[in-house]
Amino acid sequence: MTSSELRERFAASIMPNYGVPPVALTLGRGCEVYDADGRQYLDLIAGIAVSSLGHGHPALVKAVAHQAATLAHTSNLFVHEREVQLAERLVGLLGGDAKVFFANSGTEANEAALKLVKRAAGSGRHYFVAADKGFHGRSAGSLALTGKESIREPFGPFGMDVRFVPHGDLEALTEAVDENCVAVFVEPTQGEAGVVPAPEGYLAGVRALCDETGAAFVLDEIQSGIGRTGQWFAHQEEGVRPDVLTLAKGLGGGLPIGACVGFGRYADAFHKGDHGSTFGGNPVACAAALAVIDTIESEGLLAHTSVMGDLLAEQIEGVKHPLLAGQRGSGLWRALELTGPHAAHVQEQAAVRGFLVNAVAPDAIRIAPPLVITPEQIGVFIEALPTVLDAAEAAATKEHQS
Repeated sequence: MTSSELRERFAASIMPNYGVPPVALTLGRGCEVYDADGRQYLDLIAGIAVSSLGHGHPALVKAVAHQAATLAHTSNLFVHEREVQLAERLVGLLGGDAKVFFANSGTEANEAALKLVKRAAGSGRHYFVAADKGFHGRSAGSLALTGKESIREPFGPFGMDVRFVPHGDLEALTEAVDENCVAVFVEPTQGEAGVVPAPEGYLAGVRALCDETGAAFVLDEIQSGIGRTGQWFAHQEEGVRPDVLTLAKGLGGGLPIGACVGFGRYADAFHKGDHGSTFGGNPVACAAALAVIDTIESEGLLAHTSVMGDLLAEQIEGVKHPLLAGQRGSGLWRALELTGPHAAHVQEQAAVRGFLVNAVAPDAIRIAPPLVITPEQIGVFIEALPTVLDAAEAAATKEHQS
């Protein structure tokens, strides 16, 4: 089956919300993937910051195969060991009084958080605050909190009052939040907006404001959590703790899992029957997440991520090209900042040359490789980057002339 044939079958049988992806992948090994025609690519997006250990990591393969052969599913009607172990590990990594609800995705983790803070708030509070250009998911509740008008507007109204403020603007946030606010939903860095970090001290400011007003502080670490920034969780860099934390993506290393963590009074805010998930906390997904956490610890991948992230940032800064304005981000979660809306051309020309990156915004390329990427692999990409940018510039010029 060739890439062309697979793409034709995709178009004929799958809904058109994704368009037809340009590359058909069939195999992955470490940080390298192969398409249906046998072509090799360096994977610099890792399934949107998901494949933390790369592809085919022995620890992940062993854990998933063993669990699938032992007990693949229980539903939420029964207790199983992997779910308990994973919850305990997350609570241990986070510290403090916390409990976990497991879901299947980041969207579902945020839906759980939305219900959790509503239940904890009671009837006196009635509105939410979130950030412009933020992204929390595409289901009805999480989409209501998502500050991207282009994807939110066609599906409203949402039946809830959400007020948006600029990302990282503590003064605007302070004006928006009072004793009637249920919760503030923010990301430490806005991933889908183009890997845009908040200013230093912002999370501490959100924490102080929520303490003052009694609003819940919900932190979406679906992209940033589980080592992506060189810390287990990005908020640990500032030494703050949210009331509710949502996780997904890198937690399962490729298996679908999400988590909503409640601290303090939010740990026990749900009543029996308030929320549930048939597949949430699935034994195979939990076994995968435990393998991810164990491997990050045993292979020293937090420190490795910090070092590789610094190397990647330094080498990007060293590339001089009219299309490249610089880079931003932390750890192995970076964006190439472009001087204009050329990201689609850069993504396309990178793939032509064997590199998978993501045009996350018109003027930004997201780079979020597996945490196991090597200096040599980073070097190969940086060496090719000027040629990629030249080709993207030429493609943009041709498009403009036509």
